[in-house]
Amino acid sequence: MSQRLRWRHARQSLRKRLLTTLLVPLTALLLLNSLITYVGALIYANHVHDVNLVNDTLTLAQLMADKSPDGLVTPQAQFLLEYEPEGRNYFSVFSEHHGLIAGNPALKPPSGLFTDGHAPQRYDVRIERHALRAASIQMRNPREPGDQLEVTIAETLRDRHLEARQILLLSIPAQALLIIAAFLLVWLGVSTSLRQLEPLTNQLANREHDLAPIGDAEVPVEILPLTRTIDGLFARLRGMLALHERFIADAAHQLRTPLAGLSVHADRAQATADPATIKDALNHIQRLILRANRTSSQLLALTRAQTAGHEAGDTERLDLAMLVPELVSQRVHEALVADIDLGYEGPTGPLLVDGDRHRLQEMLDNLIDNGLRYAGRGSVMTVSLDREDKHICLAVEDNGPGVPPAWIERLGERFFRVPGSEEQGSGLGLAIVQRIAEWHAARVRYRSGNNGRGLRVEIVFPPAHGT
Repeated sequence: MSQRLRWRHARQSLRKRLLTTLLVPLTALLLLNSLITYVGALIYANHVHDVNLVNDTLTLAQLMADKSPDGLVTPQAQFLLEYEPEGRNYFSVFSEHHGLIAGNPALKPPSGLFTDGHAPQRYDVRIERHALRAASIQMRNPREPGDQLEVTIAETLRDRHLEARQILLLSIPAQALLIIAAFLLVWLGVSTSLRQLEPLTNQLANREHDLAPIGDAEVPVEILPLTRTIDGLFARLRGMLALHERFIADAAHQLRTPLAGLSVHADRAQATADPATIKDALNHIQRLILRANRTSSQLLALTRAQTAGHEAGDTERLDLAMLVPELVSQRVHEALVADIDLGYEGPTGPLLVDGDRHRLQEMLDNLIDNGLRYAGRGSVMTVSLDREDKHICLAVEDNGPGVPPAWIERLGERFFRVPGSEEQGSGLGLAIVQRIAEWHAARVRYRSGNNGRGLRVEIVFPPAHGT
């Protein structure tokens, strides 16, 4: 048997699970109902036999009073009283003055039994290891004034249990048929209900690249959590595919120019033997390679920044007052090479946020890169931290040429570059900053620098949970 067939046999069936779940309680219900039926039949049989037993006792007492001239029970009557097909019954007649007159001497009523006059009394007794049900009556001895007779008849419990079992056996087929009918109805109901999933199954099977939501129409209420989960999965897949398509389009758009330039300068180098021309072409090729490398890196960074929101374990408690100075210190050497005074200002106390260290580092690196690229030599760039009520503000400010007010609102758009800028760039740095800030539920503000010079970018973080 192939592995696929083994998996198919091992796969659980919802129909079988439902039917098994219902069959077990139905079987238990049949057993419980049988027990209840037997107990009820036994109670009924005990009642009927007790009535008959009292009547027989009264009949024997009447016989003793009217038809027995010597007060004794004839052998024929004794035989009939004690006869039982698979055992025997018992009787006794005790005189208060003379003791046992007739019957079994072991069947003497217990003392104190007759407390309410001469009414028949019923009780349980054991004789010769047999459990018996007895009825006794006390009567005046018609042949001896002042004497009392105690007349007792007892019978085994066999007939009572036999009748209860017969009632049970008669009821079991009807109950079994009822359970089978209920099981068949459940089978039919489960099968019919599961067929309601066929349109949904066919709809999903007929899809190829369609990730549109299934929706709630014509979907059973019990299946709604599943379909809504599938719709959520479809939404995430659509987002991932859209991100993938956008990445391909962005990469094609941004890498077209460097690749075309590489081809042009490679042709220049191949078409001439002039060392100066070849050197100039190679310099251009090197710059274009660096540009293509930076563009591809930023495209990947933007794609990572645009991924879905937080998941379990994505964030940790971070102290920006310790993290930001450490990250800024790593960029001081580059700032010195670019002749830019890079510094940090901030409080000494902790500034806690819930975030991702690597994303925050990428965001700050892009802000510093933006200043190093556009502020110009001799400029001053300051990274600062401060509180705004309960929020925390991270700012990067320079005193370079800045951005005209008409273009500030467009900062953060993908591939947007301020018109007239002589510096080469991909237009993705601030877009990456924007997406990482959104991932942290932070706000980005773009403003002019101090005294209207330069650019100030502010990231306002919400406080850490529980602070």
